[in-house]
Amino acid sequence: MAFEVLKGEEMEWPAYLDEYEKLVIRMNTPRVVIDNAVCPTATLVQVDSARKQGFLLEAVQVLADLNVSIKKAYISSDGRWFMDVFHVTDQFGGKLTDESVISYIEQSLETGSGIKSSGSGGGDGLTVLELTGADRPGLLSEVFAVLADLQCGVVEAKVWTHNGRIACLLFVRDETSGEPIENALRIHGVESRLGHVLKGDHGVRGAKTAVSSLAVAHTDRRLHQMMFADRDYEHPPPSPAAAPPSVSVQNWIERGYSIVTVQCQDRPKLLFDIVCTLTDMEYVVFHGTIDTDGDQAHQEFYIRHKDGSPISSEAERQRVIQCLQAAIERRASEGLRVELCAVDRPGLLSDITRTFRENGLFVTRAEVSTKGQMASNFFYVIDAAGKPADHDAIEAVRQRIGTGTACLKVEEEQWLQVCRKAARAREEAQTQTGGGLGLFYLGNLVMRNLYNLGLIRSCS
Repeated sequence: MAFEVLKGEEMEWPAYLDEYEKLVIRMNTPRVVIDNAVCPTATLVQVDSARKQGFLLEAVQVLADLNVSIKKAYISSDGRWFMDVFHVTDQFGGKLTDESVISYIEQSLETGSGIKSSGSGGGDGLTVLELTGADRPGLLSEVFAVLADLQCGVVEAKVWTHNGRIACLLFVRDETSGEPIENALRIHGVESRLGHVLKGDHGVRGAKTAVSSLAVAHTDRRLHQMMFADRDYEHPPPSPAAAPPSVSVQNWIERGYSIVTVQCQDRPKLLFDIVCTLTDMEYVVFHGTIDTDGDQAHQEFYIRHKDGSPISSEAERQRVIQCLQAAIERRASEGLRVELCAVDRPGLLSDITRTFRENGLFVTRAEVSTKGQMASNFFYVIDAAGKPADHDAIEAVRQRIGTGTACLKVEEEQWLQVCRKAARAREEAQTQTGGGLGLFYLGNLVMRNLYNLGLIRSCS
């Protein structure tokens, strides 16, 4: 089953357009094909068009916001034309079958509609708070306590911590009126109070607060930008529990590319995090291949600066490595994942994070959302030793918050379950002959185009 969008052929052309102008319009309208017949285990999404700056990030962003997993991919551009091929699955590891999802991908990739708003924090009608600074135990609890005291209701929020730093995007409104906070004096008071909290008793430098009434285009990308600006990649943890992701950068002098190779544990939105970071560092991805094997991902990118030059120094090479490692680690699932569903009320987040803190648990990552009267939040929590919280501590928290109006549960992420299921299926498949139609198709597509672009030699 294949779905194809090519609006240039569907539209009725105005009489004043000549054939050349029609061709230009066709060339600048991405051709999107979504096919469920080629690969037995994944849906193929193919996009090709005249090259457009930043389109790769836009395409990957659309897929990431739909919680679509990219299992294999091929990226190619000759400078004027690009073709991106993605083998994707849904969050349960199956093909894409929901017609509304397929239609959304087609429309978003073809026209760009929805791309800017996808993944946004719903900032319309809300005041946006941006916080960065040094992380410490209980800091998030203090932030939510200050907001509750100032009668700022948190409607949505995302919090990342990495290498001893914290970045928060908070979407708030006046608790009484439900309106955005626009009074300049009150905004200054919110910034001042939060600034004192971030600096702590010792006046730690580097704390930043910003208040805006403008919507954030994309929360995850903004969090990457905030942590990058905070230079979290330069702050190694005092005692790293695991080796950093494997990232290498080499120059291919003959072709004028820098080759970036990444090998690490696979997870949702991994490709988005990497492409987002390369884009914000002002590199252009011309070619690339992405492959996953079980829970391991291998990604390779051929990049240049916007001016067409490769990486020019050892210091720059090391900076790219550090920044990509940080981008991969920021979303790492450190801690035990805890979900809280409750009727929303003033001070809810302050109460739950204080309860975590009083039971020796600290939040490393959080996502808050409110729909109607219900709040749906998840937290990654660790204990004082930096290890994932144990179930006894979670049970103590559950007893404190009660069970009447709130539900607190520990729930493993769906993609981890899918990885285990895929590993078992792969073991069974190894006993059978053949490599799979989908892999054969993608492999030949990659080799043929890399050869045509002069990136590999013919073996014949």
